[in-house]
Amino acid sequence: MKVPLLDLKAQYLTIKEEIRSAIDEVLESQIFILGPKVEELEKSVAAYSQTKYGIGVSSGTDALLISLMAIDIQPGDEVITTPFTFFATAGVVARLKARPVFVDIDSVTFNIDPAKIEKAITKRTKAIIPIHLFGQCADMDPIMAIANTHGLSVIEDAAQSIGAEYKGRRAGSIGHLGIFSFFPSKNLGGFGDGGMVVMNDEKLFEKVKILRVHGSHPKYYHKIVGGNFRLDSLQAAILSVKLKYLDEWSHGRQKNADEYDQKFKTSGLIEKGLLVPPRAIYKNGGDKNYHIYNQYTIRTKKRDELQAHLKSNAIGSEIYYPLPLHLQECFKELGYGKGDLPVSEEAAGSVLSIPIYPELMAEQRDYIVATIVGFHA
Repeated sequence: MKVPLLDLKAQYLTIKEEIRSAIDEVLESQIFILGPKVEELEKSVAAYSQTKYGIGVSSGTDALLISLMAIDIQPGDEVITTPFTFFATAGVVARLKARPVFVDIDSVTFNIDPAKIEKAITKRTKAIIPIHLFGQCADMDPIMAIANTHGLSVIEDAAQSIGAEYKGRRAGSIGHLGIFSFFPSKNLGGFGDGGMVVMNDEKLFEKVKILRVHGSHPKYYHKIVGGNFRLDSLQAAILSVKLKYLDEWSHGRQKNADEYDQKFKTSGLIEKGLLVPPRAIYKNGGDKNYHIYNQYTIRTKKRDELQAHLKSNAIGSEIYYPLPLHLQECFKELGYGKGDLPVSEEAAGSVLSIPIYPELMAEQRDYIVATIVGFHA
């Protein structure tokens, strides 16, 4: 049996006619960049995310970049984030010649540890970028309290977590700005690159909107320098179709996660040290936290051997992420060394994501579990 890490063909087959119809509408209109399809998606995603405004942009990376530009990050400024994330989170900081400052993660959730943020703040600190990793929100209340105390902006990197909730509040709605990625492998993925910035502040909305089109307002008149961060109409049309099914797909992922959790527990692997993804219960949060499982990431001391075993049995898997950002060669001038952020380093050596997409069939799920159990036996 062959089980890919993600099967986008299976998803496409369920909505094929709707997608083709949406594409045809754009082709008939001949409006390919921005336009009514993008505006429709912006309003829908903003409403879905419990925010007032949404701005469609060219990618999740550009959503981060334009957000930093909107809060006027300058060379020499410092932005606090974690090293256990996709490169873009810190890469956009460096592109603006600002300095990424890395704070270690919580040992259970993989998200930034709020207790370690305040020690990293200096006179140059301007912003915090918490990452809602793998589909689960970071502990936002203490993060916002720290930001408010020190006058810092907060950009939620929710690239993997559209629809996730923290104490009943949607990812992207808590900080000053929130960003989403529509990369094809995301829970809400397009047919190419795309992203969105959401916010509740009208002034930030207007600034991001201007920055998206080279800083022009009105057209051909530039008071600020922006970039070409526009979202294509074709991507917006496709994403609008998919957005209608997002909650259903998230429920499917949660159901599969529940099954994995139970079967790994029954097998005895958890007692032997296999760690399954946690569902965080934050203080006063109760059960109002909503994990959407962009990834289902297990932890095991024999990660590399397990991955090789899964590959030999035609089961897809991926390591998110094998080398923390503070140890990446391009950031060596920041002065971090091995052992500086031990929780992130330990996670990088033990995590492995296995298939979780909602279209997984029962026999595929059974095969995955049996293969992992067999390896440890």
